[in-house]
Amino acid sequence: MAISMIPPAASRPFLHSLGWGNADILPLAGDASFRRYFRVVDGARRAVLMDAPPPHEDPRPFLGVAEHLSAQGFAAPAIYGADLEQGLVLLEDFGDARVRDHLDEHPADEEAIYARAVRLLADLHRAAPVDAPPYDREVYQREAGLLTEWYCPAAGLDVDAAGYAAAWDGVLPLVERDDAPKVTVLRDYHAENIMLIDGRPQSHDLGLLDFQDALVGHPAYDLVSLLQDARRDVAPDLERRMLALYKEAAQPGAGFDAAYAVLGAQRNAKIIGIFTRLCKRDGKSRYLSYLPRMWGLLERDLAHPALAPVARWFDANIPPAIRARPLEGQEAA
Repeated sequence: MAISMIPPAASRPFLHSLGWGNADILPLAGDASFRRYFRVVDGARRAVLMDAPPPHEDPRPFLGVAEHLSAQGFAAPAIYGADLEQGLVLLEDFGDARVRDHLDEHPADEEAIYARAVRLLADLHRAAPVDAPPYDREVYQREAGLLTEWYCPAAGLDVDAAGYAAAWDGVLPLVERDDAPKVTVLRDYHAENIMLIDGRPQSHDLGLLDFQDALVGHPAYDLVSLLQDARRDVAPDLERRMLALYKEAAQPGAGFDAAYAVLGAQRNAKIIGIFTRLCKRDGKSRYLSYLPRMWGLLERDLAHPALAPVARWFDANIPPAIRARPLEGQEAA
């Protein structure tokens, strides 16, 4: 099911109310949700129009997190105006220099850019957290459960769902008991949501996007998002160097490595479920092409001793031969 990139009818009067009435509205992007983005061009002026249509989307969390990040000195898009009833927001345009696209063209910049992204996280984790709900056991379990809810039926598997939840209950205390601080967790901090922008202090010159689902939780989660990227390969050696860089900068505590592995496994299991749902429910079959990478990342995390209960569940219910089997609609690797 293709995403329509025709601007909503309310966009023209909304832009007119903000002094952009004569601007061109050009398709920019859709994402894995109902949100759509358009570039608004009026002579030399540029902005981005976010369409977050109710009742499926609510732009208020995005606005609140953007205000918090900007107040802390981070590069969230400036807000030019919003119509909450229509779900429309006019944002600062950070341009087209996504980290993902830049590194595709300039792979030699990889280490330096990832180091900047890691240092930004260390700075963010020293700042006061956003006013948002906690990233707690209930949320972790609900997200991890997307794998058994969506992937397993799509793969034709009848699995022990209760044992799956119990296995996670056996490892999540490693995250909850860790002495790391509770921080703003952006939840989708990766190379496609980080922009290279000009005119900012060097430490905060990376533009942040797609943070409307932010919660307050463990600092390892956004490192997992960055270094175990669902859409881009990050070499294990680079991941290790960036983890060492973060730990040197943030001094997160003795339990950090175990928490990182647990949250890596939790996130990767969740994404396998989400990408399967995007195909089966929403008709976005392209997301299945990422599953081999996701299984590889998950297996790396499961190898950590802290994940033993979860690893045993996977070996019993979804052994490696099944993980390697393409789903219907997925091209074989």
